[in-house]
Amino acid sequence: MATTETCRVPKGQHAVGLITGQNSLAAIEAALTRISPFLCTSATVAILIDSRESSINLRIRSKLEQMGFRIEAGVRCQQGLVLSAYRQGFGQMENAA
Repeated sequence: MATTETCRVPKGQHAVGLITGQNSLAAIEAALTRISPFLCTSATVAILIDSRESSINLRIRSKLEQMGFRIEAGVRCQQGLVLSAYRQGFGQMENAA
């Protein structure tokens, strides 16, 4: 298992990112920003959002979309909401920019 602390050089080398815990909106956004450089261009990310507030869910969805991710699923569980998103074709967007 690799974390941003154990894998210090971001080279887009990981296919999956997981964010869990009791995180505020700011903490989740910061975690997304921190792990994004470590994720490959076709990576998938799963985020556990422990809040039931729809405004937080919408802001996280918006942040994911800004980072080139597309939401593929959202599932409610006892702990909150789990969002799954992928960024297929992100490398093409980077090359075009």
